[in-house]
Amino acid sequence: MLGTFQKSNLRIEVEAKETTIRDSLLLPSQLQQWLWPQTFDSGLPEQLHSELTFTSWIGPVEIQHQVDVAEPNCLRLLLSQGIDGFHEWYWGEGWVQSRLEGVSLLPLNLGQTLSLLQLKQFLKAKSSS
Repeated sequence: MLGTFQKSNLRIEVEAKETTIRDSLLLPSQLQQWLWPQTFDSGLPEQLHSELTFTSWIGPVEIQHQVDVAEPNCLRLLLSQGIDGFHEWYWGEGWVQSRLEGVSLLPLNLGQTLSLLQLKQFLKAKSSS
């Protein structure tokens, strides 16, 4: 894999219940709404589960995801192709934490920061509706 090893660990406060955060991360129908510009395979199941493998794209860059752990407060994705590494999500009442490590040509810290801000906005919009 070409690229550099990068790692980032970010935690933010959000105005959302734990169950709302969980649904935003584990339900592909919601995940696809806020994780722009990333696009996903069609035909994903209703909820992410362990051993599921799917593909996403950031522009022309293809990223393979294997769901290693999908629990009520944790999601761990093993990544390959465009990013060789992993992405972990942890959450609770009013907070979300994201840990990303991998080798890639993509600017992972920037992408992680933008995706957390998008999630925060998505959760804020959901709580106000």
